[in-house]
Amino acid sequence: MGDAGTGTVALFTDHYVNIRAPHASDVIAAQLRETGLVTVDGLQSRHDVLAFATQLMSIAPHPHGAPDGLTLIRDTGGHARRAGFAGLGSGELQAHTERSSTPEPPRLLLLVCQRPALSGGDVLLADGRDVHAQLTVDRQGAAAAFAQPRTAYFGAGAGHATQVITPHSDGRITIRLRQDGLARWSPVIKPHLSCLREAIAGSQRRISLQAGQGYLLDNHRWLHARTRFSGGRELLRALGEPRFCLPEGFAPLPSAAPPPRMARR
Repeated sequence: MGDAGTGTVALFTDHYVNIRAPHASDVIAAQLRETGLVTVDGLQSRHDVLAFATQLMSIAPHPHGAPDGLTLIRDTGGHARRAGFAGLGSGELQAHTERSSTPEPPRLLLLVCQRPALSGGDVLLADGRDVHAQLTVDRQGAAAAFAQPRTAYFGAGAGHATQVITPHSDGRITIRLRQDGLARWSPVIKPHLSCLREAIAGSQRRISLQAGQGYLLDNHRWLHARTRFSGGRELLRALGEPRFCLPEGFAPLPSAAPPPRMARR
């Protein structure tokens, strides 16, 4: 699985920003524009998480969220048996982007650990730019297939017909994905799903979050997943729109020729 089993500390430190430093918000905004990922620490309480989130984003409501906009991510003991609720269990959570079944998924995701698991529960992050680059070298045309409009349907009855890869008029690209029981695929896509999973696995890197540590990412670029865990693992999540300029998606790697542009997501 690529670097998923190694480089845990390196991934966190490579993207770390000291939120207590002068002009931290400007540094965070610049880093999100460049790499799409920021790691942070020192967010020990719900108040800390909420204050940090509201400084950087307009928090979007979530069906599982509290009135303040934050969602407690933990094993509830029952939700995980329902399609689309794996995040509220203790099992493995496959790579995905947040709110993929809505027409306009939020740009930012903040996830902060309040209580680590007794064992397991590591975060697996994959840069969509790397995933896209691997798909473009597939001789069977995986990248072009995943860019075809309406080849995926994410969600239940009120879900959204879309595609995994969306090229934009300026050459940048966005990614959205879910891989649970609420993902349905066009016959055009099914032969390429194994290639997608291999590309994600080859790009994933691992973070073991401790209390107060977390990450902020561009939800239109990065995929995140979780390993199985035991114990009372608890995290707080915020989703929203940035309070600063953030270009849509990412510029593909020079060696990865983007697929044909599509007008809509």
